[in-house]
Amino acid sequence: MMQAASIDLHAAKRELIARAQALGFAKLGVASVEIRRRHGRMRSHPQELAPGTVRVISARMDYWPAEAREAQQVLADGALGYVSRYALGRDYHKVMRQGLVRLAAQLAQRIGPFGYRVCVDSAPVLEKALARNGGLGWIGKHTNLLAREAGSWFFLGEILTDLPLPIDAPASAHCGTCQACIPACPTRAILAPYRLDARRCISYLTIEHKSSIPVELRAAMGNRIYGCDDCQLVCPWNKFAQAAAHPDFKVRHGLDAGRLTELFGWTEREFDERMRGSAIYRIGYERWSRNIAVALGNAPASQEVMRSLEARRGDSSAMVREHVQWALQRHRPNA
Repeated sequence: MMQAASIDLHAAKRELIARAQALGFAKLGVASVEIRRRHGRMRSHPQELAPGTVRVISARMDYWPAEAREAQQVLADGALGYVSRYALGRDYHKVMRQGLVRLAAQLAQRIGPFGYRVCVDSAPVLEKALARNGGLGWIGKHTNLLAREAGSWFFLGEILTDLPLPIDAPASAHCGTCQACIPACPTRAILAPYRLDARRCISYLTIEHKSSIPVELRAAMGNRIYGCDDCQLVCPWNKFAQAAAHPDFKVRHGLDAGRLTELFGWTEREFDERMRGSAIYRIGYERWSRNIAVALGNAPASQEVMRSLEARRGDSSAMVREHVQWALQRHRPNA
């Protein structure tokens, strides 16, 4: 490895920022490896994930899909399925990772080899705390990262490195007295400012939760079939959100306003074909179907909805059958 003493670190950082912008990243910041409010050893000590790490480079990439159907319109129409705005295009993990790997490789070509590891939700890293420390934004009362010039509709990724680049000043908080996000949560998962009960969060329930969705939370999920953006939609800072520049974040397969009955009618093969390359693909056909069954149970009653549910009453998945039965009973209590 090249000795840091032989490198103009300020110039290297300026070049890194310029190259990051050329690759489509909106902003880049550098923080030390020290994190306040530690939660778990490796999560609070990035240097244990990549030995020799002394800096964490955090990068931000905007994803707001400006061309998508207006989010509140979709949420207000119970016949449609709401998909979190970040998942309407291709899987951001690949886009971010490829960009960060390319960024590090380009810098290495310029200054010589150095140690690094790229992370995009792929390691136990406290990415929001590190991004805050690197000046990219502050952690809002809904626990998402916020930036004055970009709101919260962006992805984060990191490069752990042994290159002792100059660090940035941490971002200051600007939520003030606003608490709009707290009552906006459909399932009351935001217990208080900066306190989130992940077990009640719709994003967790529709994406990470692998078994049956708790009955007491199903009605509050409405037509949200993958993720939830409500706390971001009401945030005043998102009037400054920047539209996605990367073409991979454009809406695919009409997911910005798909009809629930049509989505529920997909076969497993159709799901695989259409969702491959999407962040949604990871949850699989069974959980996708489970989520839509709940939304159909919350949808306005119609013959179309009942036919859609009846068609999968005998589904091969016991979990899907359970949620279909719940949905049918919502519309027809004696079903």
